[in-house]
Amino acid sequence: QVQLVESGGGLVQAGGSLRLSCAASGRTFSGYTMGWFRQAPGLEREFVASISWSGGYYADSVKGRFTISRDNAKNTVYLQMNSLKPEDTAVYYCTARSGSYYNPRARDYDYWGQGTQVTVSS
Repeated sequence: QVQLVESGGGLVQAGGSLRLSCAASGRTFSGYTMGWFRQAPGLEREFVASISWSGGYYADSVKGRFTISRDNAKNTVYLQMNSLKPEDTAVYYCTARSGSYYNPRARDYDYWGQGTQVTVSS
């Protein structure tokens, strides 16, 4: 059974940093695209970042502030978030899909974690 388990969320002041982790189990994800989406109350789930062998991709709203990385030996993906803003407040979801090309559409991802809350106070 495939599981994605996020950790590292919490409450932080604007300008601060958080590092999210996602531990994957149930299969090897080295050939998969791993990604992060987020969803704020009343809004649709939106793409944040993804990483595959072809590289890392970011939403314009987080480019230059967030960095996605992965450790295939540990089946884990990370999201380093710096210079956080109140508008970054959301539930952050780890996700995975087969294939390596860039794809920001949530419906095309195969596996999802339960999410971790990130709250940025002003």
